[in-house]
Amino acid sequence: MNDTLYPSGEESVLVLQGGGALGSYQAGVYEALTEGGIGIDWVAGISIGAINAALIAGNPPERRVERMRLFWERVSSDLTAAPWWPGEQARTAFNEMSANFIAGVGVPGFFTPRMPPAMLYPPGSPQALSLYDTSPLKGTLLEFVDFELLNRGPIRFSVGAVNVRSGNFVYFDNRCDEIIPEHIMASGALPPGFPPVEIDGEMYWDGGLVSNTPLDYVLDTERQRDLVIFQVDLFAAHGPMPRSLVEAAEREKDIRFSSRTRLNTDKNIEIRKAKRAFRALVDRLPPELANDEDVAFLRRISHGNEITVMQLIYRRRSYEGNSKDYEFSRMTMLEHWASGGHDVRRSLRHRTWRERPHAEGGISVFDLTRDARD
Repeated sequence: MNDTLYPSGEESVLVLQGGGALGSYQAGVYEALTEGGIGIDWVAGISIGAINAALIAGNPPERRVERMRLFWERVSSDLTAAPWWPGEQARTAFNEMSANFIAGVGVPGFFTPRMPPAMLYPPGSPQALSLYDTSPLKGTLLEFVDFELLNRGPIRFSVGAVNVRSGNFVYFDNRCDEIIPEHIMASGALPPGFPPVEIDGEMYWDGGLVSNTPLDYVLDTERQRDLVIFQVDLFAAHGPMPRSLVEAAEREKDIRFSSRTRLNTDKNIEIRKAKRAFRALVDRLPPELANDEDVAFLRRISHGNEITVMQLIYRRRSYEGNSKDYEFSRMTMLEHWASGGHDVRRSLRHRTWRERPHAEGGISVFDLTRDARD
């Protein structure tokens, strides 16, 4: 717990959205938070966010950034080249070439194309359900993550997935579950690319099918302690009007994967307004109702913990397109990483953040890196 950083005893939570190759932005965010002296008490992730969360919770503090860097270097090791000539048009062509290469050969330590292809397997077989085989990811997780530390260590760890048969969203949490690699793989099993993952006889897909951010889980689970949440989103809700089919597909993806973040934040703001209104109403009740059982119950559930959210949103570069979440080139990975670090450093030194008020029972949201790219 960061009692020295937050004298009121607030708990630090890192919330990591899904987004494939964009996930190195989250690694840059974590590195800069560490440089800023901010420890993390709880990390929650979806999809690639679940992998980054495991790299954090499953390593001692002094090795976390190193392990994240090794992982991202591993998955970008097949594409270490750079464009042959300068300019945005050349970079766009390079990124599309890189993404097409990944689609054809896979990502080292992550996934490989099925051989033979899925359509040649009989219906009902596991191989018939996905274009790629993600078994390499299990070996990578076992190499880079200490699961004993992840399950017994000080950091709370939560990842979300969707039950394929029921369609229900499920969270796996080290406070009540014994986390194994399959929990993390399930959180990132986005169909039809990746196969469902079996856990205790049930099959699970990527949590992003229902909600691409674990923010709602964090807010619903912890209602007593004050929280400082670093919410790291890989898809921006705001964006330009598309001008072509390709740009329309990219814009649709951004909206689809960012929408629940806005919904969850807006919903919780309204809930906390209602709680404050009820507490004010209780204070005006006549004395004979003060000890009423119903009033006592409502007073208890209307307790409002303070929530402070710093939004850190990856904002696409002009040469990135619809393939940005599976473009794993080394150059792009390093750019995303640097962008995450830059956004954190800029936000932490922003006067609005440093002088933020402490409003009891409320929720404050800060997006301090919005610029003309929105």
